[in-house]
Amino acid sequence: MFKLENVKFKDIIEINELKIEDNLVTAVLGPSGGGKTTFLKLLNNMISADTGKIYYKNRLIEDYDPVKLRRKVVMLPQDPQIFKGSIADNFKFTEELTAKKYSDDEVYKELLKKVSLDKNLFDAAEKLSGGERQRLALARVMLLEPDTLLLDEPSSSLDLETEEKIIDMVVKYARNNCRTMIMVTHSPDIADEFADRIINIEKGKIV
Repeated sequence: MFKLENVKFKDIIEINELKIEDNLVTAVLGPSGGGKTTFLKLLNNMISADTGKIYYKNRLIEDYDPVKLRRKVVMLPQDPQIFKGSIADNFKFTEELTAKKYSDDEVYKELLKKVSLDKNLFDAAEKLSGGERQRLALARVMLLEPDTLLLDEPSSSLDLETEEKIIDMVVKYARNNCRTMIMVTHSPDIADEFADRIINIEKGKIV
């Protein structure tokens, strides 16, 4: 799925060689400030490496149209942006951005159930708590049905019980739908339980 060769970005990332297989769940661990978020951003060309090569599906990542690439390789940031309006408006605006036709309300409701967000579609999205916003953002990612999910601390605002429930759900979604999932997590326990492979990044290097 991904292959990195002699990749450097400023003084943040320096990876000589790395392969990430498709249809697997990969967890990325490491201390704060070690380059984990930067690593994810390189994988959907949100930022470009200063030197080296990154391949996605055996093709140089810069050869893809960036917008089309980010529809297939979708990143959920740690502090996701929530659009003004209702929860339903957030789903619809997400589809507008990706030129996707509006889904039925039942599709939206089912996504809310999957992420354990017990809210009405017409509730104001900006009034959601931090954890609820994270779950709504995750539901929006799943709505797009990407090939690859890049998740940056997707459960950082959740309590332990909810965290495990949400991670279990999204991992099952990825596996049942043959998706590739790369997840930055603060929890070695979460990585051990759910990931097929664990990568440790410290001071920008694979250790």
